Amino acid sequence: HVVFHAAAYKHVPLMEDFPPQAILANVQGSKNVADMAIKYKAKRFVMVSTDKAVNPTNVMGCSKRICEIYVQSLNDHLKKQNPEGERTQFVTTRFGNVLRSNGSVVPLFKRQIEMGGPVTVAHPDIIRYFMLIPEACALVLEAGTMGHGGEVFVFDMGQPVKIADLAKKLIQNSGRRDVKIKYTGLRKGEKLYEEVLIKDEEELPTSNAKIRIAKVRPYEYGDVCRHLDELMEKNKTYDEKNISNSNTCIAPLANSQCK
Repeated sequence: HVVFHAAAYKHVPLMEDFPPQAILANVQGSKNVADMAIKYKAKRFVMVSTDKAVNPTNVMGCSKRICEIYVQSLNDHLKKQNPEGERTQFVTTRFGNVLRSNGSVVPLFKRQIEMGGPVTVAHPDIIRYFMLIPEACALVLEAGTMGHGGEVFVFDMGQPVKIADLAKKLIQNSGRRDVKIKYTGLRKGEKLYEEVLIKDEEELPTSNAKIRIAKVRPYEYGDVCRHLDELMEKNKTYDEKNISNSNTCIAPLANSQCK
C-alpha cells in the first residue's frame, strides 16, 4: 500500500570517487522502485531525500536531486493522465542527519574517545542539522500520509550544530581529559553547511509545525525521461568525464555546482 524508499548510497566522499555507482544505485534504482510502485498499484510512494540535494555540490546530493525531480514529474504526469481516478501518489521528504543512525558521527566519536583519541573533525566551523531517530521516523511517517501527491516536504530540524562543539561535549561527558580534537580538512564534496531549500524556493505550512512544503520548480515528465535515458546510457561507459559533460538533467539542476 505504501512504499518508503530510503535506500541509497549516501557516503559523500565515496560517491565522489565512484560517480557511476551513485547514478546506478540512486538514480536508476529509485526510478525502478517508483515505476514498480505504479505497476503494482501502491497507493503512496514516499521518497526519502536529503538536505544535500539542495544546491548540490557533490555527486550524492546531485543524484538525490535527480530522484526528487523524477518522482515529482512522474506524479504530475499521472495526475494529468487520470485527474480524478485512483493513482499512485508520490511525495518527497527532505531532511538532514539523524543522530545515532548508521554513519552518524556520534558512534564514530565515541569509538575514537574510547581509544584515547584523537577525535577527527573535518573543519572547526563545519555545521550540520541533526534529528533523533524517533523524531525523523515519526515525521517521515506523518508526511507520508499528507498531501495529494507531488509535494516536497521539508522538516524543521531546529538550529544547526557545530560538529566541533558536539565532539567537545562528548569528550567532556566521557570524563576523559587527555583526548584531543584533530581537524582533518573537508573531504571531497563536503560543504561547511547544509540547506533545506533551493534558492528561490518558498515554503507553505502544514498541520504540523515541524513539516513544511517546499514550492519547487516543476519539470516535464517527457523531458526528464529523455534526459534520464541519456544519462543511464552514458553511465554504462563508466567514463566519468563523458557522464558529467553529457546534456542530461544534471546540467539544468537549480544552482547545481556538482559538475
